[in-house]
This record gives sequence, C-alpha cells and structure tokens, in this order.
Amino acid sequence: MNKRIVVAPHILLPRKGTDMSAYAVIACDQFTSQVEYWNDLKDMIGDKLSTFHMIYPEAYLESTNQSEYIQNINQTINSYLKDNLLVDMGECFILVERVTAYGVRRLGLVISIDLEEYSYERGVPCSIKASEATIVERIPPRLKIRKDAPIELPHTLLLFDDKEKSNIEQLYAKRKELDLLYDFELNQNGGHIRGYLVKDTETVINKFNDIYKKNNNGLMFIVGDGNHSLATAKAHWENIKKNLSKEEQENHPARFALVEANNVYDEGIIFEPIHRILFNAGNFQNELNALDGNGQLAYSYSKKDSKKAIKTTKSAAETYQNIQKLIDENLKKHPEMKVDFIHDESSVLEIADKNPDSLAIVMPALEKSDIFEFVAKDMVLPRKSFSMGHASEKRYYLEAKKIA
Repeated sequence: MNKRIVVAPHILLPRKGTDMSAYAVIACDQFTSQVEYWNDLKDMIGDKLSTFHMIYPEAYLESTNQSEYIQNINQTINSYLKDNLLVDMGECFILVERVTAYGVRRLGLVISIDLEEYSYERGVPCSIKASEATIVERIPPRLKIRKDAPIELPHTLLLFDDKEKSNIEQLYAKRKELDLLYDFELNQNGGHIRGYLVKDTETVINKFNDIYKKNNNGLMFIVGDGNHSLATAKAHWENIKKNLSKEEQENHPARFALVEANNVYDEGIIFEPIHRILFNAGNFQNELNALDGNGQLAYSYSKKDSKKAIKTTKSAAETYQNIQKLIDENLKKHPEMKVDFIHDESSVLEIADKNPDSLAIVMPALEKSDIFEFVAKDMVLPRKSFSMGHASEKRYYLEAKKIA
C-alpha cells in the first residue's frame, strides 16, 4: 500500500515534575451548559502548567471576548514552548490505558493521521470518514482558535475494526517492556490514566495496514468522537496548503492530525444511544405511526398515550436515519416544535411525564458490527446518534503536537 494513512508524530508532553492531575483537562465541548464545572477546574488549577490554559472551553464562548481569549491561549502556548515546559518525546506513538470512574477500561493509541486521507463529505474516496453528520456551521468558530495556534491538543477518538485484537491489545500485553510515561488520577472524576512510550512505530503501522487490507471496505478509521475537531483540522490544512508547493505540502506539520485510535471491539468502547424528546409535538405520533418496517427497535412515549412501538427497519443505523429525517422535516413545517437530545432512557421518559405536550422517542443502541458496514456504504449517521460513554469519560487533553 503506497499511500500513508497512519504517521508517527513527534509528541509533546509536559516536563518532569508537572502536576499531571492539573495538566490534563476534559475535552472543551463537554459540560457546555455547566459553567460551574469549568470555574471549579479553573480555581483548582490556578497558574499551574495546564492544558486548561491552552484550550477554549465552549462553556465560555458566550461570556468572554473571543479574540482576546484566543490571543491569550496562543501567548500561553508560545511561552510554554519558549521555556521548554513541553518536551518532545521524539517520533513515537503512546499507548493509553484509561480506567474511568465507572470502572470501565479503554485502550487507545495516540497516533497522527494524514488529513489528505480524511473527509466528512459524502462521495469523496478516503480511508478515514466521519460516522455522524458534520454541521459545517460549527467549523468556523473552531477554525479561529486553530488558525494561529502553534500546537494542537486532540480530543478526537478514531475507531478501527480489529475483531481479532491484533494491534493495540498486543502492545498492551507487552506493556512491561515499554517505558511508562505517566500514571495519575485525572481531575473532576475522570478516572485513572497511564501512558506507555511506543518507539517501534513501523511495526504498528504495518499492523494497521494489514487490518485495512483484510477488512477490504476502503476504511481504516471512522470518527467515533470529536468529529468537528477533526473537521476543523482538515479545514485548517486546506487553507494552509493553498500557499504551499507540492514539495512543501508533503511534510508540513498541519497536514497531520494527532488523534487517539481505539479498536471498536475494545470492551471499553460502549455505544450509548441518544434519545429524542419533542416539545409541542402536536400530531407527530401520527407521523411515527405511518413508518413502515419489519423491526421494532425504537418506541415513543407520551403521558397521554404511554408507550408505543415504532415500526423500523432491523438496522439500528437506518432507524436513526429514518426517524431523524422525519423529525427534521417536521421541525421545518412546525416552528413551534422543538427537539432535545437526551442520553439516559429514564431521563427522557421523566421529561415526557413532566411535559404533557411532549413526545419521547427512545432509540436503539448501535451494534459495533453495524457501524463500519454503514459508513463503508458512504453513509453517515444523523447528528447525536450515539455517545461513547458519559461526559466524564471523554478524552482528556494530554499529548500535543506542533502544527506550525
């Protein structure tokens, strides 16, 4: 295989002696409606060396001067680099073992991928695809943050299809032969994390290539989490490469995005369904009743009509697609109708009980074996189809890479 998909990056980690529990913080797009989470984190960290000072929590987007905040971020990063507070670990991968507060263990590998091999657009041949619909309006604000940033801190999780567990799991089995880079408790109930240095990157890349050839579906990775973060990295690279020669494009650092790769068959990768609640639902139940299928993977619930099965296809992915399409069509026709997305089944039913004019739609869990097959058909799930764990289980910023 001539094309490169996985590339060994130069990874930056904080210097020895850093308070790692203060350094690593949760992805910026979590707890967006709970500004107190971020305020508590800010108070806890203070002036300590931290990724908190290098990111823009989305909970602060509306309450701060964005240009000034971004300028402060870049000043901080440049100061950290100038003072050698971020250390280049050399060309490597990092094997990550994360045990969440819920006792779930997840293995990952921090790698970089060639953005020329990624697209969120349908109809574009590529080895890395988005699994959920990308809302392009969300890219420009994120692009402002990335535009002048000298480094990137990833919270993107990529999934690959390795049922035989031939790559990451084999590295983990030999972890005692690897240098332990970090081992600490994450703040704010994030659980525990360990990182191991992987210098034999060529062997790992060859195994990724073997998996790619064996699956024979054109996909090496799909985006499991951080879809808009990766889409922003792609947009940033497209802007930069316009002013570069072909030779300059080959190895420009912005061409390669740092991500964490996870085997979809890892026991720690759990797809949790995201349910829908419609307010001012009107006659939407009649729309659901008109759906035709030979499966019953979803159901609706209202205080008035109680629980009703929805006729669906036998595919959970197609069920999301069909129901969300119906919702979107009705939102356009009935502006008084509103939709919200709720993670917990008991919560969405409770909301429906408290709001007589609402209708809850309880969605199915996606099967791990289904998602790659679906995306390989050049399909994308609608937004908010699944969540990989609870908010506190999302990736924490830790590894970094230069992009300028």
